[in-house]
Amino acid sequence: MKPKRIIIIRHGQSEGNADHSVYAKVPDHEIKLTKRGKHESLAAGAEIANIIGQEKIRAYVSPFKRTRQTFEGIAKRIEPNLTDMLEDPRIREQGFGNLVSMDRAKELLEERAEYGKFYFRPPNGESSADVYDRISTFMESMYRAFERPDFPPNVLIVTHGGALRVFLMRWFRLKVEEYLALGHADNCQIMIIEMNEKGKYELVQGL
Repeated sequence: MKPKRIIIIRHGQSEGNADHSVYAKVPDHEIKLTKRGKHESLAAGAEIANIIGQEKIRAYVSPFKRTRQTFEGIAKRIEPNLTDMLEDPRIREQGFGNLVSMDRAKELLEERAEYGKFYFRPPNGESSADVYDRISTFMESMYRAFERPDFPPNVLIVTHGGALRVFLMRWFRLKVEEYLALGHADNCQIMIIEMNEKGKYELVQGL
């Protein structure tokens, strides 16, 4: 059964968001939420609980520490409605390379702007086009799950800013130029894709 609502959320404020130099010292997947980020996850959970009411919800979560911690905060507010939670590495953040210094990060941003943001692949990292490919396979798995007659009416996806934008691109079949025009999600900003009366999905809350 196709869900009537897909809720996508970026993780709460992370140590890397608060201090970019953390990316040069801590592996990306190990970066944690700040105290503020944990509060944001609880607030987001309360908002999601209000959105879904008494309806059930299934969660897909990136395995990075900051997304798992965000889900933990959300789950405290939606636990009675939660059918299950699946961690899926395909919705992890875009790879920008390993422990990149601030100076090198600045150079890479300049190179990306010159080459093209969607196609530029940093050393030991991924382009947005690479992320598009893995998000596509994630969606295929999700579509197969929709075929179950007991699939819940709500889906929650806890992911990252870059992966979130690519998800929207892939879901709505946006052109590269339209993807590049998308804004950046704030920490714990909630996007809602909802089925309308004609059975079509539309973005009712987003960037």
